[in-house]
Amino acid sequence: MPVKEERLLTDEEIAQRVRKLLYANMIEGQNGGYRFHYTKPSPGTYPFQYFWDTCFHVFILTALGEYEMAKKHIRSLFVLQEPDGFVGHMIYWKRLMPGRITDLFQLRPASLLKLYKPHMSALVQPPLVAEAVARIYHGSQDVAFVGEMLPKLKKYYCWLLDNRDFEGEGLLSLITPFESGMDWKASYDPMLHYKGKGSPRLFWKVLQVDMYNFLHGYNLKKLYRKDEFIVKDVAFNTMYAQNLEALADLCRLMQDPDEAYFRTKAQQTAASIFRRMYNPEEKAFYDLWGKKQEQLKVNTATIFFPIVLKSVPDAVCWQVLERHLLQQDGFDVPFPIPSLSVHAAAFNPEASTYIWRGPTWVVFNWFMHRYLLQKGYGQQAQALLQSVKRLITQSGFREYYHPFTGEGEGAYDFTWSGLVVDMLNRQKEAETGL
Repeated sequence: MPVKEERLLTDEEIAQRVRKLLYANMIEGQNGGYRFHYTKPSPGTYPFQYFWDTCFHVFILTALGEYEMAKKHIRSLFVLQEPDGFVGHMIYWKRLMPGRITDLFQLRPASLLKLYKPHMSALVQPPLVAEAVARIYHGSQDVAFVGEMLPKLKKYYCWLLDNRDFEGEGLLSLITPFESGMDWKASYDPMLHYKGKGSPRLFWKVLQVDMYNFLHGYNLKKLYRKDEFIVKDVAFNTMYAQNLEALADLCRLMQDPDEAYFRTKAQQTAASIFRRMYNPEEKAFYDLWGKKQEQLKVNTATIFFPIVLKSVPDAVCWQVLERHLLQQDGFDVPFPIPSLSVHAAAFNPEASTYIWRGPTWVVFNWFMHRYLLQKGYGQQAQALLQSVKRLITQSGFREYYHPFTGEGEGAYDFTWSGLVVDMLNRQKEAETGL
């Protein structure tokens, strides 16, 4: 009996559902004299304002033409910015206690005395916010908004430079797995003296990192000296380099003299990524650990990320793509891109507490899609987009998906999957030559 072809949702149907999803998860209000406005990544599982989630929401909102709403999200993200420029990876607005009691260790000890009012975590997340502000400007042409946000952005990126670039080479260090945004990423396992699929033992290993940081008062210089968990993450630093470029562009727009400074820093970071992270034998970019900056040779989906940087030679980009994506070495699944190579000991495609160790997340397809279009890999870009459309048609908006069956897993009504509308817009622009 012939198999009936699946009817994918149309682009218009997807856009309508994404808009409905974001508005259903949106929250605004006032607490402690502060006004906030953000979108929850998922109503029950992730009710707080998260740093890089907010940036994703801006990319989605601007793709939908919702520029004023996007501005409100960015303003809310910076309401609690500290005088030195720091902005935490989670902001607790009305629900002031974390979802897991162990997340209290992600606060500075002094913050435990402030749990009665809005507060931030002591951690950072991938710094996508300069690109988010640039996206708002390109769609709205609102120069005044850029002028409002630029001083805040400069202070934030300067904080990262001053506090996380320990060696002065342009690479930022993370002090806990949770700062990568990919909480249980398998490439960190060697640092944690762990091997295999996720388990309560892994949870305990990671919890010990947060407890250690907490007990040392999140004194960053001391944590670097101790070198218990110091990681330079490929994805984090690639996004950092991209956003330094975006920040330099915003400075140029506003005729700010710091354009040259941030442009130079972006170039330094990109050069260090290539010099330190690229492995010519494996044709992959690897995370680094410790003061010795040793490569963590685990093939997560972030091995591709730096090929989007303009300074990486085209020949290297081709080698990485050819070996791991186009030939699908370890990434040969019906619903790409899996978060971890199927050959890795930690690979688990099923739903789990220990995420980012196998299932497919839309963010990987979204991140690679733009590069593939720019470089003329139209067929491969279209394949990534079609995969996301199939996932959403089949399983709705979920946190992540089974890479072999497409079954939705993790949180329900998860907003990140709405990044598909940004992919749809890019695809149309590429096809029409706009």
